[in-house]
Amino acid sequence: MLLLSNVALILPAASTPAQNIPSDYEEVLKTLDKKGDFKDGFLKVNIPRNDLKITIQGFPTATPFGFGGWIAFTKTANGSEVMMGDLVLSQDEVNPVMSALLDNGIDVTALHNHFFWDDPRVYFMHVHGRGKATDLTKRVKPGLDLIGRVTPAAATPAGSGGAPLDTQKLAKIVGHEGEQSGAVYKITVGRDDLKMKDHGAAINARMGLNTWAAFTGTQEDAAIAGDVAMLETEVTPVLKALRKNNLDVVAIHHQ
Repeated sequence: MLLLSNVALILPAASTPAQNIPSDYEEVLKTLDKKGDFKDGFLKVNIPRNDLKITIQGFPTATPFGFGGWIAFTKTANGSEVMMGDLVLSQDEVNPVMSALLDNGIDVTALHNHFFWDDPRVYFMHVHGRGKATDLTKRVKPGLDLIGRVTPAAATPAGSGGAPLDTQKLAKIVGHEGEQSGAVYKITVGRDDLKMKDHGAAINARMGLNTWAAFTGTQEDAAIAGDVAMLETEVTPVLKALRKNNLDVVAIHHQ
């Protein structure tokens, strides 16, 4: 049996022995109540998901197989810190953790899966922040404290009956007309404000440079799915807006 996740081959240099941890980084570990190590000017804090019993296609997998989350700190030229990390989250943890991070000024820069056929479903959330180590620690901690402590949401059965979707009202709210396809009403908004080119070819909404939202259900009980095309500077504000309006974010990536 051959099991594959994201394929990346990195050949490291000779292992560097752990060094004495600076006092401010000792405080980081103490505040987070986590273990870590300091090498070559980098503090790496381990956030392994030893609590999850994960199988891939029914094959039992241990934490080192790809479920060891982490955050890391290093100093900039002016003495402040850059923090980056990769958090391993269950499906139910993704959006509560994301909200806690965004609400405390931590950027979420990617959200994706590494595996097919994993049980339970596991997602990987990349995080980023800048500032003083002690401040970054306080800002990231509310999100980390939720890991392993989120109660799975109970499934809500769809209601039967109800008024049809008021598509005219939806179009008025969004500011764009949509198209009806069976039970689905879809509104697509091209990013005509972006003059994007790929190898000299103009890229427009027909090539995927668009934002769309599809609606189905009834006025009383509807579901929505969509895709948002964003510039780098728009990512965090859009994520905040979605989460504050109780919409789940299921992936963050570039194309």
